[in-house]
Amino acid sequence: MDFEFSAEQQAFAAEVETFLDANDDPDVFDVTRENMAQIVDTPKRRAFMASLGAKGWLGLTWPEQYGGSAGEGIYEFLLNEALAGRGGPQIGKGVGIIGKTLIAQGNDFLKQTFLPMILRNEVEFAVGYSEPDAGSDAASMRLKAEPAERDGVTGWILNGQKTWTTSAHFAEWYWLGTRTNPDDKHRGITLMLVPLDQPGITINAIQTMGGVPMGDERTNEVFIEDVFVPDDYVVGEVNRGFQYISQALDLERFTMFTFAPIKQRLDLLIDYVRTETRDGVPLRDDPVIRREIARLVTDAEVARVLGLRVVAESMKAEKTPGTPPPTIESSQYKLFATEFSRRLASASMDIAGPGGVLRVKTETAPMEGRAESTYRYTVIDTIGGGSSEIQKNIIARRGLGLAKTF
Repeated sequence: MDFEFSAEQQAFAAEVETFLDANDDPDVFDVTRENMAQIVDTPKRRAFMASLGAKGWLGLTWPEQYGGSAGEGIYEFLLNEALAGRGGPQIGKGVGIIGKTLIAQGNDFLKQTFLPMILRNEVEFAVGYSEPDAGSDAASMRLKAEPAERDGVTGWILNGQKTWTTSAHFAEWYWLGTRTNPDDKHRGITLMLVPLDQPGITINAIQTMGGVPMGDERTNEVFIEDVFVPDDYVVGEVNRGFQYISQALDLERFTMFTFAPIKQRLDLLIDYVRTETRDGVPLRDDPVIRREIARLVTDAEVARVLGLRVVAESMKAEKTPGTPPPTIESSQYKLFATEFSRRLASASMDIAGPGGVLRVKTETAPMEGRAESTYRYTVIDTIGGGSSEIQKNIIARRGLGLAKTF
């Protein structure tokens, strides 16, 4: 694979940076909000993403017939990494998980209703897969969907509970996995789109260790009682939802865990080691610290290249109909990058010493408190989008032909 960007790709990256310079706003861009906290959760962030849509940058890889540019995936990668490197919201669920699944599987009604809104960033989605007894194992979800009719419209009555639903407290629509066949674990799940502002849906906050007591990282539990969903809002075929979810998770594992914020934190640590002293001795001269920095820099390069490999394999799949998505490569990247990010956070705490426990944005703290905040956040990253254990199973079973480990 080619590790270099073409002249056209470099020109696009430069154009993106120029646009971000012109639209710099601390209410939109904040590098102290880590990967899973980079969501479009405020009016300013929504307006900024709408400006990306106006430039045609939210549909870079979509087919032209749906308002996209039919471009190569590398351009979407360059845009997302640039946004992540600034601590800005990323293109995320609407363009990737929901939009691309609707393009591939959605009926005409869903495509006509949602795709234009996604391209203009006029709608936000929450993704509902996890349940109290079905976290990383999406195939175990039990939220019940039963055939029903209401006012002459055929559809489904939903009852059950979801948990760990980031964005439910501000999103308009729920991308929901439901159990339509209790007798078949993997071929008994159906995806539906459900408006969140209706009777029968209750949303309760769950504060994560990434946000307490800062309040900047919230997820939710969602209770659904006798909610009716018309057939028009069923995504693809009934009982085929798990297959669609699995394909979409490949996108989530890659686009939600960008490399740029990890590299930014590594550079911050290196700058700290380069300039700080301890007991009158420069940290850069400590052999233990030098060895640790060398290991982290090496691991960072591995993570970067694993990410580029996902892009390269995705582009091959786009060009060759019938080619499967890069499931194994996505899991390898997600596993290595998030575990490396966690190791980097731990190393930053160790090297910062006692001052490393001071809160983020404390000016007198080492690295202005980034070590403390990332130490909390990066634990979440190893769970979201499928835990590290799930990624190991995917790699072992699909890549190495081994037995499932749990």
